[in-house]
Amino acid sequence: MTPQAPRATLVPMRSRENHQPDQGPPGSRGFSLDGRAWPVRPLAPGLYLVATPIGNLADVTLRALETLAAADLIACEDTRVTKKLLDRYGIATPLTPYHDHNAAAARPKILARLRDGAALALVSDAGTPLVSDPGYRLVRAAHEQGTPVTAVPGPSAVLAALAVAGLPTDRFFFEGFLPTKDAARRARIAELARIPATLVLFESGPRIADALAALADGLGDRPAAVCRELTKLHEEVRRDGLAALARDYAAGRETRGEFVLVVAPPAAPAATPEDVDALLRQALATQTLKDAVGAVAAATGEPRGAVYRRALALAKETR
Repeated sequence: MTPQAPRATLVPMRSRENHQPDQGPPGSRGFSLDGRAWPVRPLAPGLYLVATPIGNLADVTLRALETLAAADLIACEDTRVTKKLLDRYGIATPLTPYHDHNAAAARPKILARLRDGAALALVSDAGTPLVSDPGYRLVRAAHEQGTPVTAVPGPSAVLAALAVAGLPTDRFFFEGFLPTKDAARRARIAELARIPATLVLFESGPRIADALAALADGLGDRPAAVCRELTKLHEEVRRDGLAALARDYAAGRETRGEFVLVVAPPAAPAATPEDVDALLRQALATQTLKDAVGAVAAATGEPRGAVYRRALALAKETR
């Protein structure tokens, strides 16, 4: 395993009496927090994947601030969006755009900087890089040329929505955005219907009502949650069946902002008597009666007593 590159180290500096941030010696790097300046030491060369707030600028880790302040360059989707975060914390690291439309041209230049020994940070407009953005190609190329890649974890809209939705979280599937055209969207939802896991999707405000209606039509009336403007002032989480949510948003509910949809997994089909018998015969061939009954009851959700009675009947049939 490649040793993890050392991270930047905080070195506190005393603030001035008027509580204005002390920027330290000329040319020093750092960030400001609550009126206090925190210079940082240089980062080891490599590519750093830095998670940034998904809405509330206070949702940033100290390690993220250290890394952004100590990096030689920050590659970001939209320099205007990232500059708001940097300005909030007094970070002066230069920015370079890296997004879907310029990635092919920008990637070789970034990789060259990395080969020359630079420490570069990669951020998305919000949340964790590489989730619904082109960053994975840059990470893959960095690995291929032997550049160390380090994750600086933090906010994630996917995990935030899962946490507040009140739906199963032991297994989930992240879909991202559904196709925009109706036929392609219906086809994709038909594929999603077979996935035995909670679904997490991104959606835009103008398309939210149509997306909910299509999901209700293709998945049935599953329990779901619509999470709007997570971590922001007008955060809203609505929980209901897909059909009711679709009607609600079609009727004119607020659609401004960013949306994350969380949809419950499909209900497990009820086991038929034939299914139970087949599983019992298979289990009884290698297990004790008690163990076979326990295994089949757990697999099918059938009452243990009913499975036990059926197992006794099958055992008698084979004598």
